[in-house]
Amino acid sequence: MKITRIDTTRLKSLPNLIWVEVHTDEGQVGLGETFRGSEAVEAYIHSISAGMLLGKDPLQIERHSKTLLRGYLGFNGSGVETRAASALDIALWDIFGQAVNQPIYQLLGGLAHDSMRAYNTCAGGNFNTGGEQRRTIAKGETRVSERYDDQVAFIECPDELAQSLIEDGFSAMKIWPFDAFAMASGGQYISSADIRKGLEPFEKIRKAVGDRIELMCEFHSLWNTTTALAIARELKDYNIFWSEDPIKMDSVQGLADYRRLSGLPVCGSETLATRSSFRDLLAADALDYVMLDLSWCGGISEAKKVAALAEAYQKPIAPHDCTGPVVLMASLHLGLSSPNAIFQEVVRAYLAGFYQDLVTTLPVVQNGFILPPTGAGLGTALNPRLHDRADCLVRTSQL
Repeated sequence: MKITRIDTTRLKSLPNLIWVEVHTDEGQVGLGETFRGSEAVEAYIHSISAGMLLGKDPLQIERHSKTLLRGYLGFNGSGVETRAASALDIALWDIFGQAVNQPIYQLLGGLAHDSMRAYNTCAGGNFNTGGEQRRTIAKGETRVSERYDDQVAFIECPDELAQSLIEDGFSAMKIWPFDAFAMASGGQYISSADIRKGLEPFEKIRKAVGDRIELMCEFHSLWNTTTALAIARELKDYNIFWSEDPIKMDSVQGLADYRRLSGLPVCGSETLATRSSFRDLLAADALDYVMLDLSWCGGISEAKKVAALAEAYQKPIAPHDCTGPVVLMASLHLGLSSPNAIFQEVVRAYLAGFYQDLVTTLPVVQNGFILPPTGAGLGTALNPRLHDRADCLVRTSQL
């Protein structure tokens, strides 16, 4: 078996997303995906990565992972080189699964969980996409309208939102009400009055549903350590499950100090790439929960090493998805086969909206748990109708 062609696909309406399809001479087509800087990733794949893979055996995944991920430049960050390597690695695992007619989780050792607990990131239908996708979410006889998408709702009606999620079977939710105040000060300062405003959604949720739902707070690495600690001192009264990325993840000592002084469990980080970054934070006792994004950290090959590293430190993992459906599927395979996986992030607005247009199959969520994918490899493929769209851009490298 050898790789004969590599296609990349982008949509102008979703400019952050890019898909890669790796073709073999035996007919398999492996699918991968990454997010942000899609044009730069496309250029790198066709100018650099394709030359490393075309004509090679796609099943030599570890060899390709080292070649793509540990090059002379780009090996120590989540830049274009790493994002391209991540997408291609996911595609190679998809080929492996198709070649042996097994789901990827089976290739990673089989099911460690019969299903994976999901939490809802409370984003709206066009959050973080770079486009203008938006679709109303159906809920039984009622409808969560555009005004009350989850991102708007966690500010305007957080109590109703929490109740809605519980009715959908979710037992955990993540919100980020402090971000607007960080934008105003560059993350250098927050007033007591603004802390109180940021706490209001947590207070309303706890008053409405008590402890029937876990609450995560996302900080998007927007604060300095001093200000993050000022927020944490007040936030800890609301039984927060984790504090995610409170500061930039490149300050090992700063994060360790935050964890020690804040009284909050720390989750990090979707922004980190490769096992060495996680190793340094784990060794410094700076993390309670390990979050990783498979499209930014190095793909499935590197993610399974990070998961094993986290397990050695007795830390659970919770894969990130606020990006695309292919990464969600790949993350689910990783989580289902990792004994220390406790959550898979989902965005219900994405699952009910634009994700449905992009791939042939999406994960099945039942009562807040995601069922194992069926089918070989990832268990999904790029929707062939995407190529009929006027805004679809395809580029090919081949032998």
